[in-house]
Amino acid sequence: MNWDDLKVFLAVAREESLSGAGRDLKVDPATVGRRVARLEEELGTPLFGKSPQGYALTDAGQRLLAHAERAEQAMGAAMEELAGQSGNLSGQIRIGAPDGCANYLLPQVCAQIVEANPDLEVQIVALPRVFNLSKREADMAIGVSPPTAGRLTVQKITDYKLHLAAARGYLIQHPKIETMEDLKGHRMIGYIPDMIFDKELDYLSEVGVEKVPLASNSVSVQFHCIRQGGGIGIVHDFAIPSTRGLRKVLTEEVSLTRSFYLIRHADDRRMERLNRFAVELAEGLRAEVERLEAMT
Repeated sequence: MNWDDLKVFLAVAREESLSGAGRDLKVDPATVGRRVARLEEELGTPLFGKSPQGYALTDAGQRLLAHAERAEQAMGAAMEELAGQSGNLSGQIRIGAPDGCANYLLPQVCAQIVEANPDLEVQIVALPRVFNLSKREADMAIGVSPPTAGRLTVQKITDYKLHLAAARGYLIQHPKIETMEDLKGHRMIGYIPDMIFDKELDYLSEVGVEKVPLASNSVSVQFHCIRQGGGIGIVHDFAIPSTRGLRKVLTEEVSLTRSFYLIRHADDRRMERLNRFAVELAEGLRAEVERLEAMT
């Protein structure tokens, strides 16, 4: 059994398809299928069961998965050690994050890190859902609540604030908002209720709003709807400086605090490159949240 075959096995296990594994590995799906068949023949047992839903691990495949992941970690650590870590960071690192963080914080934080490390490639994946680190969708992820399952390490990065806000033009053209009761006469903007992937994002329910006439699963889409005068919604304080003409309302009555957490696979603690990047990322996010919130 060689490492190249194990890489193919891991890709199919994580993507649950030959085509998905082929995209990750940049090889033809037929080649992936042949490599899997060769590995199964070498081991004398099927590793995957094929169904309309894709490729699912057999019992033997599940047992091999743990060993293959340990081999992956060992290879990564060996490559880092041979390359030496006394200099700048290098290679590719992928971060998964909710789109509020990905749009309004990570671009400037990661740009600073890449500026200081010219051989480093950083990929920011913004998705309105929880990332699966076990399937290696990302090297690390930022979440709004700490996960309670899986072989993960969790580090709290920082707290951040959210308030109700609306465009200045909207506030001029509509009735004054002086009490919570006044909100009933205004159009609210927020998440699509059945697409809220984390309870920490259910902002409007927390402040007693039941009807959301203008909704999106993306906080960035919500922000732009508010910016364009579509109504009132909950906005990250750190996003407000990115646009002009946005005003917070009912700041005494509605002031929410949430937290960002850095989530990593437990085995990655042995990889110094990722450890160093995680430190710089967390420090950068804390500083950027503080800087932007001070501007509001």
